Formats: sequence, C-alpha cells, structure tokens
Amino acid sequence: MLKHMKLLAAAAVALTTLLPSTGAYAEGLIRISQQFGTLYLPLHVIRDQNLLEKHAKAVGLDEIKVEWAQLSGGDAINAALLSGSIDIAAAGIGPFLTLWGRTDGSVKIVAGLANQPNYLISSNPNIKSLADFTANDKIALPAVGVSVQARILQMAAEKQFGEGNHNKLDNNTVSLPHPDATAALLSGSTELTSHLSNTPFQEQALKDPKVHKILSSYDVLGGPVTPTYLYATTDWREKNPKTFQAFFEALKEASTWIEANKKAAAETYIRVEKSKLDPAFVQSLIESPDNKFTVVPTRSFAFADFLYRTGAIKKKAESWKDYTFEELHNEDGS
Repeated sequence: MLKHMKLLAAAAVALTTLLPSTGAYAEGLIRISQQFGTLYLPLHVIRDQNLLEKHAKAVGLDEIKVEWAQLSGGDAINAALLSGSIDIAAAGIGPFLTLWGRTDGSVKIVAGLANQPNYLISSNPNIKSLADFTANDKIALPAVGVSVQARILQMAAEKQFGEGNHNKLDNNTVSLPHPDATAALLSGSTELTSHLSNTPFQEQALKDPKVHKILSSYDVLGGPVTPTYLYATTDWREKNPKTFQAFFEALKEASTWIEANKKAAAETYIRVEKSKLDPAFVQSLIESPDNKFTVVPTRSFAFADFLYRTGAIKKKAESWKDYTFEELHNEDGS
C-alpha cells in the first residue's frame, strides 16, 4: 500500500511538470516575465506608458494589476509558467516549442517581440568558424540545450558539419545570462572564449578589438528571424479574455510606437533598464535595418521543423498557426 501511494505521488509530481497550473488565474491580474536586451523594449514601453491600463479600460476592465518578473533562461521561465507564477512568458522560440511539445499544445504564442539577429562572437582570434572550436573553448548562452541561442548553434552545426551533427558543439556550451557572459568575455577569460549573444550586448562586446563575429542567426536561417516570443497557456487565455485582449492591444501599440519613435524608444530603454549605455548607441541599434519591432512571427516554423526532425520535440507542427493564438492568423507570418 505504501509503495502504491509513493507511485501515485511520483506520478502526480511528473504530471505537474507537463501540465500548466490553473489555480492562480484572475481576470484583471497579469504577471509578465522578461529577460535582458533591447528585444524586450515593447515590454518596457508598455510599462513606461501604462499601456496595459489604457487598453484594460478599453475592453471593459475597471482596473488591472500588472506584476513584472525578470528571469533569465528558458528553463526558469517555462517552470514559472507551468507553476502558475507568471501568466505571460518571454523566452526564445526554442524554449517555447519545447514546452508546446511537452504540454501537447496547451501553450501558444501571443506575439513575437522583434526581428533581431543573434551573433556568435569570440575573443579567440583562432576561431573563424565552428570548425575551429576545441573542447576547451566554451560558448556562453542563456540556457544550455533549450534556449533559442542553443538551437541556433545546433542549426549552424548541422549546416557546418552535416545532418546528424547538430549537437556537435553542445558540450562546449555553458549557461550564463547575457550581461554576465558579456562581462566574462570582455574580462579575457581563457575558458569562456565565445558568446551566442543578443542586442545590445553583442554590439557592446564587438566594440572591443579583441572580439569578432563568427556568424549571425540571419546567416543560419537565411534572413530575418524573430528569436523571442511572448506566450501563455490556452487555459489562461480562455479564463481571462479581457486581460488577454488588453495585453495584445498594448503590445501592438508599443511595437508600432517604437518603429515610429526610435530616439524616444532608446531613451525609454535607458530609463526603464537604468542602463549606463549611451542613448545614441542604443538608438543606433534600434535604427539598424536588421531590427524590426513587430508582433508577427518570422521564420518560427524553421525551428519547429528542425526540433521535430532532430527529435527534440515529439509534436509535429504543420504550420506556424498551429502554435500561435488566432489573433495572429491574419498576419503574414512564418
């Protein structure tokens, strides 16, 4: 009997790791996670301009309570979403698709954050391509195995070394938040020689003449990519339709505003992040033709196809619309 009870308890624990918690939902409350970098600028604008409060009133909510959590790495963010500690997760397409597959589609993308490249950069002058990495050269990224940077590296490895070799550099990777990885790379660490980064950290590091770029995610994917997404459980959306709509409308307004007000957007980033970066430098990044703030997913399906084909996820997507909420379905996404 005791053994049977232990097995039931173990099964219950296993189930909670696969199914989102549904106990903490309340219309008019929204808890949003974010990470590091200018990719998250739409969330800064929402916060700075009280756009959620504005759109909550427009959909008939008298008030809305907004809570923000800064987390790093897809594993931590997915765990927070599954446990019910956050309602909107902000993480890369890799962690999202992992969770979408594990929960049999009970999480979906609300929107993309921006099209923005990720650079693999290095302080080791001997590393000119992926073929030059030795076992001693460590590559920092936010979460080993599941982050969008981890998946970009695997896709690049397959391109470099051939099908079946996508995980050739997995043992070279270590988990570090972007700010810490940038600091370690610039410190001249002998072990951490590379970083699969994002903006503004990659451009900040490249100002150092000892650091050079090996590749861009745009090279690997064949064009602009939306690397990071906002996603939620289908249960939360169904139980909180007004809160969901207020968030979606606020996000669309924030993205449109950034594209039309790039100098002011850079100032917002500096103010909300309490960043010491030069506002003109941040503005130059936002104005780069490689950057576009839009809610519409770009090349997400390339990741879904790759993860299914390599066995990282067991659920097959036939289209990018399979794992996104219907509010995006009239857009020209991919």
